[in-house]
Amino acid sequence: MKRSMAVRRRMCMNIADIMTTSPVTVMLNKPLRVALELMAEHGIKHLPVISKAGHVVGVISDRDCRHALNSPFASQDPRQLNVSLSNQIDVRAVMSPAPIVVEPDAPASEAARLMLTHRIGCLPVMRGETLVGIVTRSDLLMAFINLMRRLEMIDDQQPHADSTG
Repeated sequence: MKRSMAVRRRMCMNIADIMTTSPVTVMLNKPLRVALELMAEHGIKHLPVISKAGHVVGVISDRDCRHALNSPFASQDPRQLNVSLSNQIDVRAVMSPAPIVVEPDAPASEAARLMLTHRIGCLPVMRGETLVGIVTRSDLLMAFINLMRRLEMIDDQQPHADSTG
C-alpha cells in the first residue's frame, strides 16, 4: 500500500522529537563517584562531560565506570561502590573524549546510523556550541515503538478491500 505524503511527513522524526532535553551533566574534574551518583539518582546510563569553560568534551557511561572500577559487574548503586577507588579516579580519565554530536534538526535515522556505525550508546545534541539534549539507544527504541503504533493506527483507519472477490 502506498502511503500519502501527509502520512510520511507525520512519520518523520527529527532528533529534537525524541531527545532528552536539559541532560544531566558532569564536570570532567569530578571523581568517578560523582558521575555514578548522578546516574543512579536520575536513572540514566550516560552523562555528557563538561569542561570548566562549559564545553562538551566527552561522554561517560555506566559501563565506562564499571570497567574503570575493574569489574563489569560493579553495581551502579553508589552505596555499593569501592568508594576509595571511585574517589581517586577522575571522570576525565574514564570518559570517551571528543564525542560524536548531532544537531536537533537532524533526522532521528541519522542518530541511529551514527550509533550503529561507531558502536556508541548516546549522542550529545548540540545547537552550535550549546548542549541542548542527549539522544540514547533507549530514545531511538521508544521512537520506533511510537512510530509502529502510529502506523498501526493509520492501517486500522484505512478502508480494506473486500477479499471475497
